[in-house]
Amino acid sequence: MEDYGSSEDDYCWYEYDSIELEDTEFQNDRAPSSKVITKASLLAAQKEDLQRVMDLLSLKEHHARTLLIHYRWDVDKVLTVFVEKGKDKLYAEAGVIVKEHDGLPSPQFPPSRVMCEICLEEVPGIDTTRMECGHCFCNNCWTEHFIVKINEGQSRRIRCMAYKCNAICEEGKIINLVEARDPNLAEKFNRFLLESYIEDNKRVKWCPSVPHCGNAIRIEDDEYCEVECACGQQFCFSCLCEAHSPCSCQMWELWTKKCKDESESINWITVNTKTCPNCCKPVEKNGGCNMRSKFKPWHLRPPSVNAVPVCSLLVNPDPILVCSPRASTSWKCGGAVNNHGAHGCGRYKEEHEKKTELAKTELMRYIHYYNHFKAHTDSFKAEVKLKAKMQAKISTLEVRESGSRDFSWVSNGLCRLFRSRRILSYSYPFAYYMFGGELFKEEMTKKGLEIKRNLFEDQQQQLEANVERLSMFLEEPFDGYSDDRVMGTRMKVINLTKLTDDLCKKLYECIGNDLLGPLQNQIHIIAPYRSKGAEKAEEFPGNDSTDNNALPGPPSKRFKKPEASSRG
Repeated sequence: MEDYGSSEDDYCWYEYDSIELEDTEFQNDRAPSSKVITKASLLAAQKEDLQRVMDLLSLKEHHARTLLIHYRWDVDKVLTVFVEKGKDKLYAEAGVIVKEHDGLPSPQFPPSRVMCEICLEEVPGIDTTRMECGHCFCNNCWTEHFIVKINEGQSRRIRCMAYKCNAICEEGKIINLVEARDPNLAEKFNRFLLESYIEDNKRVKWCPSVPHCGNAIRIEDDEYCEVECACGQQFCFSCLCEAHSPCSCQMWELWTKKCKDESESINWITVNTKTCPNCCKPVEKNGGCNMRSKFKPWHLRPPSVNAVPVCSLLVNPDPILVCSPRASTSWKCGGAVNNHGAHGCGRYKEEHEKKTELAKTELMRYIHYYNHFKAHTDSFKAEVKLKAKMQAKISTLEVRESGSRDFSWVSNGLCRLFRSRRILSYSYPFAYYMFGGELFKEEMTKKGLEIKRNLFEDQQQQLEANVERLSMFLEEPFDGYSDDRVMGTRMKVINLTKLTDDLCKKLYECIGNDLLGPLQNQIHIIAPYRSKGAEKAEEFPGNDSTDNNALPGPPSKRFKKPEASSRG
């Protein structure tokens, strides 16, 4: 079982430096729709959305922020609710009060003495604060209320203390009261308000790089996309794992878990060992006799052997050990016997045989897809080293003043090779779950599943064959060829580069239109195909008034108790 072990290097994707494409044939991708948000640009990004709502509804900034936090910074959602339900309903759902309460008018000058309904003490009017909802309490009660809410992780939407009042307190008054008591807590509250643009915004997520680069990424369109941060980290925006299309997020999660938890090693033990009825430990047959008193109990093996993967024990013989001197069992049926001749273990048990055969079939199926997945991963790791070799070959041809002075076909071909290897590698986990009958057994008949599997594998094999040809031509020592032969290699690489790009598109179309498209349960969605790979996010224009440093990162990496978020 060593050829498909569960080490992380075997299933995690490996980072590589991006290669810029210069040929016009790959410039058909749309302009980047994702932005990199740093500390320098966070305030500007937040104010951009705030200003849209302020202009549309003629609101103050803190009212617009309350609305957007309630609707997770989805400006389109705010506009939709405004059009469909009206302004009053929009404000009421978000706890926004834009006018004074009719029953509790706000006096121009506070009275000399006020009875606080929270602590039931009479305090000077100047020591009270009235919120926009009209409720007035003493500053001490307000401050205690705000401190408790901030420490509980509810600082983004602190409601009024009055009974059944859903109004959100004004952030300016919260900061003034808390700052007088604890300036550090007020600063933390202010920072949470600013970073709520990332924590509560479904269009903005932290870059998952480790160590964290301090950047966040904002997208404009579909969340099912693959992006590249300014730090070079490529990831799936939906699940924050490494970019894994054409594998869906759910399939990739299942695949990585399968590779991590050694479930197939357990499956191998199930198929090739049997449980001792006396001690309930798995034992392995070591000889021709079917009496289990001659078997090697798994738990009695020497520590040096027990640490070796189960399959390697077959080539590491050790003395036969007896599990129990008084327990003789049959290997064939697992029953405990005193006289094997009188034991009827020759009876056929169809259910047991079917279960064993099914486990063996599933194990071989997993090995098939894993070995192909790992083969393309290993090929990619080897081909990454080609970048330096390609630069050396180009330098040699330039010094030689070859007839062709344009060598962009080399970098384009290399980038297409990397991209295609990545797609091929992730296409095998997709195929494992797509055609395994585990996820879609109720949505496709056996015949329909077979037809779709053949369609997919035809596309996959065409792509695989041409990727291998492209790799072969790029590895040729064309820097030593004659000018005519260099031109011949150039045309072959250009043609294969274009062909593999078209085949990748067709594979994605096959998956999206023929395989996943007709399914009723639309939870398996893949990122759209891009010739140049993951979209490189552009820098968001910064604000000169802020510090030009990276953000401190997700709250979970800064505080023991992260700020509460409405994100699922």
